[in-house]
Amino acid sequence: MIVEGIVTTVDGRGEVNIAPMGMTLGPDLDFAKFELRPYPSSTTFRNMRSQGAGVFHVTDDVLLLAQTAIGLTPTPAPRLAQAERIAGWVLLDCCRFYEFRVLGLDDSAARARVDVETLREGRLRDFLGFNRARHAVLEAAILATRTAFLPRQDILRDLEWLAVPVEKTGGAVERAAFDLLRDHVTRNAGVGPIVDGAGVP
Repeated sequence: MIVEGIVTTVDGRGEVNIAPMGMTLGPDLDFAKFELRPYPSSTTFRNMRSQGAGVFHVTDDVLLLAQTAIGLTPTPAPRLAQAERIAGWVLLDCCRFYEFRVLGLDDSAARARVDVETLREGRLRDFLGFNRARHAVLEAAILATRTAFLPRQDILRDLEWLAVPVEKTGGAVERAAFDLLRDHVTRNAGVGPIVDGAGVP
């Protein structure tokens, strides 16, 4: 099972990188150990390889997810706190977080495999609940990371379909996040690069 979220990592200078990513859980759904599948060219992968750690966040903040999916600097800037068990940062507006260390990496395929172990977890607030608009923004964010290799007509068709639940069930934040992604996809579908190479699995 894949749980979508946001990963923070740092480089050798301590500069933080924020990227959307899915964690793959085993059949027991145990968060003690999980797998990440970044692209080997991504900043997230390079940071995990060099620093051996990161923080995975479960969040319902779709605006942050949308902004980071297309490589924008998050606005407003997310509130951060230093992690306790690793050299890294925790997003304070997330629902749950998992500070992890890297157990092993394999970058021999198109998507790297990074096996990690949770060193510390925390719960900061309740998950808001299921909402069709937020799920549609998540799917749109995935499309936005695929503009380099999916057919343009397929992406635009899927975006049109995803716009319906956003309009029906979303609020101002969900509409703003979706508009951001739709504008990016419209400009880049079929020609744009994969931003950061991390994507959302």
